[in-house]
Amino acid sequence: MGVANPFHAKHPPSEQDAAAAAAAGSAAVSDERVRRESWFKHLLSRPEFAALAGTVMVFLVFGLSAGNSGMFNLDGVMNWSQVAAYLGIISVGACLLMIAGEFDLSIGSMIGFSGMMVALPTMYFHWPIALSIVFAFAGSMLLGALNGYLVMRTRLPSFIVTLAFLFILRGLTLALSVMFADRTIISGVGDVAAHDWLAHALFQGVAFKGLFTWLGHIGVVKLLDSGLPLVPGIPKVILWWFALAAACAFILAKTQFGNWIFAVGGDSNAAKNVGVPVRRVKISLFVLTAFCSCLYSVLQVCDIGSAAADRGLQAEFEAIIAAVIGGTLLTGGYGSVVGASFGALIFGVVQIGITYTNIDSDWFRVFLGAMLLFAVLFNHYVRSRVAASR
Repeated sequence: MGVANPFHAKHPPSEQDAAAAAAAGSAAVSDERVRRESWFKHLLSRPEFAALAGTVMVFLVFGLSAGNSGMFNLDGVMNWSQVAAYLGIISVGACLLMIAGEFDLSIGSMIGFSGMMVALPTMYFHWPIALSIVFAFAGSMLLGALNGYLVMRTRLPSFIVTLAFLFILRGLTLALSVMFADRTIISGVGDVAAHDWLAHALFQGVAFKGLFTWLGHIGVVKLLDSGLPLVPGIPKVILWWFALAAACAFILAKTQFGNWIFAVGGDSNAAKNVGVPVRRVKISLFVLTAFCSCLYSVLQVCDIGSAAADRGLQAEFEAIIAAVIGGTLLTGGYGSVVGASFGALIFGVVQIGITYTNIDSDWFRVFLGAMLLFAVLFNHYVRSRVAASR
């Protein structure tokens, strides 16, 4: 006869066992590690929430004050979207660099300088414009790498290093344009770009012309007396903005390099100790910022048809404002490319939308400053809540 296994004996649970199980369940529910967060608190903790809320507010304000003015007609939408797209391109680079804990105040000067790198070789040395564009991108990215190298090598604040480059590049732009052209504005670049298939296809004019012509003939888009659509297509700067923002948002959210960006911005020493290549990450982001500035400039030069020494004036501050409105902290380690894009959209809507109202355009800067202050205070509040909940 076998001996009964006491571990297999079935006994009804005692009152002590039931109380212990209930206590364990209560502890599990109250444990912060398994606590469920409401959807609103989760949304509130997202860096782009303030920019999204601000975008909704701006659209409501202008929908009520300028809804019948044509601002939200297709041509009006293209106008403010184009302004937002130019700022959106440089705000993407500024956003990623700020998340990594650095600043680039030479963005605006780089816009003017890279425009001259396109115009001067094309108009005065008779280079093919495609070669001038490649030269501009290469030169800008090398200068961006130099910016990053000096910041990392000297350990000086990036604010100081890039402030120096702000003056250096602006002065070089002015001096070189006067030296070679005897003027600060170089025209005729647009006509050359129109006859170069690569420059025209990538950087000049609008896309989807055939689609918009068809939409005009079926009555969706308004036609001019000439039979051409009032809106001939989507400006290519908007497509570049969407492509760049989507690519950088994916890198930031879904790749190891994106994790490195957050890590070096949160604590660069701790990131270095766990094997993150801090120097390479930061220099790469300075190169990206310079690339974004050059892309802005090339699109503008090909579309407007000229380069000017004062192009990009104060663009660096507008890019930083868009990034901050989008939820990026000035201290680094926290931010969103999507939020920065919403910040740029707010900028474009307000700048163009205010011309559709009876409001004096001088109030635009007041509104922009107020939005910046609100965004900084809101981001500080959200950051404090997130830190307190950990």
